Amino acid sequence: MLDKGKHFLLLTVSTLIMAIGTYFFKFTNNFTFGGITGLAVLIAKTGLMTAGDFNFVASMTLLVIGMIVLGKKFAAKTAYCSILLSVTLSFLERVCPMKAPLTDQPMLELCFAIILPALAAALLFFENASGGGTDIVAMIIKKYSTMNISGALFAVDCVIVVVSFMVFDLTTGLCSVLGLMATLLIDKSIERMKLNKYFTIISSKPDEICEFIMNGLDRSATVYHGEGVYSHKDKKIILTVVDVRQAVLLQRFIDEVDPQAFLMVTKSSEVVGKGFMSYI
Repeated sequence: MLDKGKHFLLLTVSTLIMAIGTYFFKFTNNFTFGGITGLAVLIAKTGLMTAGDFNFVASMTLLVIGMIVLGKKFAAKTAYCSILLSVTLSFLERVCPMKAPLTDQPMLELCFAIILPALAAALLFFENASGGGTDIVAMIIKKYSTMNISGALFAVDCVIVVVSFMVFDLTTGLCSVLGLMATLLIDKSIERMKLNKYFTIISSKPDEICEFIMNGLDRSATVYHGEGVYSHKDKKIILTVVDVRQAVLLQRFIDEVDPQAFLMVTKSSEVVGKGFMSYI
């Protein structure tokens, strides 16, 4: 229960940080980079509804579609974060209406509009959660298509940014372009932080290595038998996946116990299964 409470608290705090960065710095300055919230800024300019209300309607619509298409398992973390973010943005519009930016420094405001949501997204990423929005679209596309999801979402974001030049002034448009570029760099950095490494190990001391993987790294492994083509000797081949930090420890251990071991190490940004992440 304590672990679940900490997990729930982290999801809540991360989502609220994202809401603060979006409402106080992104909405008030008409910065249009980034998915649903960027589109919400454009819709608010038409006067049809406020940015917070549009974000709520769009997010809830995508959430319902996601539950129908992806199943109930999808709803757990993403639903909570998406609902909390949408409700918080609408709540802030009514309790703390903003008629103008907090400061007269667009670049300062842009920094906070980028950093706060990025920090929140990083925390959610490490909890295998997201704030909803276009992430739900990405999940649906990923399930039924082999197309480049990141490329498709980036193209949509580019269109929204281009429209901002027509709707708002040049400064706002240029800030939106800068915000989009910075967000892409941050997303790539976050993805690299959760990089995993896949090891294929051929060693004369497989038992010692497996023991270290289980007890030293708290991971598991798979062992299968092979035969050397040249020597025709039986070999034990170990397969395991660890994070970047554990990969360094594993390589050091193997070098100590069996310097002649043969290693093949592959980087992987997506490992699905117990101990890592789920499909949804």
